[in-house]
Amino acid sequence: MTRVLLTGFEPFAGSAVNPSWQAVSLVAADPPPGTEVTAVQLACVFGTALEELSAAVAEADPDLVLCVGQAGGRPGVTVERVAINVDDARIPDNAGRQPIDAPVVQGGPAAYFASLPVKACVAAVREAGIPAAVSQTAGTFVCNHVFYGLAHLIATERPALRGGFVHLPYAPEQVVDGAEPALPAAMAADALRAIIGAAVNTRTDLRVAEGATH
Repeated sequence: MTRVLLTGFEPFAGSAVNPSWQAVSLVAADPPPGTEVTAVQLACVFGTALEELSAAVAEADPDLVLCVGQAGGRPGVTVERVAINVDDARIPDNAGRQPIDAPVVQGGPAAYFASLPVKACVAAVREAGIPAAVSQTAGTFVCNHVFYGLAHLIATERPALRGGFVHLPYAPEQVVDGAEPALPAAMAADALRAIIGAAVNTRTDLRVAEGATH
């Protein structure tokens, strides 16, 4: 059995739900074959989220960590390629913190690449009939903060661990006027199951074009 730790976030910015936690909860209730899935909800708070992530990794002792967050406005599931060492919050987090141009980890590298086969993960989601893409930026809010913190933990303390970050579109109930793309929780969960399967079974990523011009 492959031990998988999934993390999602609590709601933020006035929303009543967070699609990341909706989807993660569904996967934990019905995990992919051959996996043992633990789901943990993280606070949408700088610093606190990393403390909760570190504690969850220590307790679950996973082989694979997949952190999941909300990226409202994106039309599909996006697998993040790189985490950068900067917190630059356009809005306050749930504790009112709003760091500007601060490092996630003082003295840490400028960036880390995900230790997942990101292109194979995207291909697996598409094969499941769900829109997906490689993302070149996880932003500079708490999602990137957690992604970088996970990568730094892997680099400095758990070299055998693999992990990465996935962003989900809004849940349908968050888009009342239909002006933004949305993805039902069941489909988002299916996407995460596909990503887990690809991550578990793929060690060498696909060599296909998934870059961006800007």
